[in-house]
Amino acid sequence: MRLLWLEARDFRNHRSVSIEMPQGLTAVVGANGLGKTNLLEAVYYLCALASPRVSVDLPLVRSGAESAFLRGEVEAAGSRILVEVEVRVSGQNRVQVNRSAVRRKRELRRQVRAVFSGPDDLGVVQGEPGERRRFMDEAVAALWPMKEGTASAYDRALRQRNRLLKDWGGAGEPPGLEGWDAEIVTHGSALTDARARAVATMRERANKEFSTLVGGSGPRLAVEYRPNVAGVPVEEAFVAQLAGRRADELVRRTTLVGPHRDDLSLTVEDLAARGFASHGEAWGAAVALRLALAGAVAEEVREPPILLLDDPFLGLDPARRGRLAEGLGGRGQVAIAVPDAAHVPPGATVWRIEEGRIGPA
Repeated sequence: MRLLWLEARDFRNHRSVSIEMPQGLTAVVGANGLGKTNLLEAVYYLCALASPRVSVDLPLVRSGAESAFLRGEVEAAGSRILVEVEVRVSGQNRVQVNRSAVRRKRELRRQVRAVFSGPDDLGVVQGEPGERRRFMDEAVAALWPMKEGTASAYDRALRQRNRLLKDWGGAGEPPGLEGWDAEIVTHGSALTDARARAVATMRERANKEFSTLVGGSGPRLAVEYRPNVAGVPVEEAFVAQLAGRRADELVRRTTLVGPHRDDLSLTVEDLAARGFASHGEAWGAAVALRLALAGAVAEEVREPPILLLDDPFLGLDPARRGRLAEGLGGRGQVAIAVPDAAHVPPGATVWRIEEGRIGPA
């Protein structure tokens, strides 16, 4: 799977960009603030119809413009896929795949896969549980695009149930609570199963990637899903836990059981990475998780996804930086953004980004 070419207009700070993407490893080199990350973000958005950095599209449109435009052609499974996107300041975005309108993101995502790693991923290792839940849901969507609505369906049901609990001022249970119980059990069980399956596909890969990065007989990275609802079958365990916490929920007026309280356990040599890993180990774990996801996607679709790494050597010592650079070969089409030519891996195609220009060095 590879991006053949990309055109971007009024996307972030890029007024107009037109490039042909080479195969293999490409390093985009330039000073901070010139748009290296924005270029990688444009590639990811073209493939996933979402930004890996922000949850809304407004920041993607260059200041003063009404829309941002992305066009590109991806080669996947022996076919060429033309993707055209208009990101609007107001109103609904427009997306076409092979000149036909697309209404649901998964219509494109099931054909084109990309994985993005950037400095924000450090939050998956060192941040709050919500960051790790978001990573698991991103992994589910990347692996099985048809399941991407599982998390949002659960979130909608959870919000409605919480609103019912919060607004109820009478004695006993609020009318309709049993109906919302059924909704969160149905969607929550599906989400729990999907997260468990996603983590299972990445667990050993993440440890292998981490061990390779740290070198020698370095520390082990253990990745374990910690569901709030545990039991088989999940639906029965969910119902039982809801019943057990019913009185507490009525007092606290919020839902106390479900995958919105899940976590992902990340440990380095049996110590929690969040509190005990060094900065280099924490960043290595974050990169290892994304590389493991890319490997899992490659196995799922039988070809590697487009891999985009923003400043992947951040915080790594020279030895680990060298091992990571060496390991980027043979992963299909990979694009990395680095601020210094000294960080360019051997054999990479080098692109320079300067004010108003992007192109081969």
